[in-house]
Amino acid sequence: MSKRLTAVIHREGDGFVALCPELDIASQGDSIEAARDNLREALELFFEYASPGEVQERLGEEVFVTQVEVACG
Repeated sequence: MSKRLTAVIHREGDGFVALCPELDIASQGDSIEAARDNLREALELFFEYASPGEVQERLGEEVFVTQVEVACG
């Protein structure tokens, strides 16, 4: 079984941070691909070891990713 989750990746210092907002799990890497792969591994470990109750508690809500335009000057 597989599940499609959101990965938000941004640069932080010399590396990248990847966040799965549905579960509030993050990881990092030296490249975008490494951060994504490390996040995938962290998520797989979470699903392997977390209790069904913890999975359900964290995975309850939809996530919407969008952009916002703001005045800045």
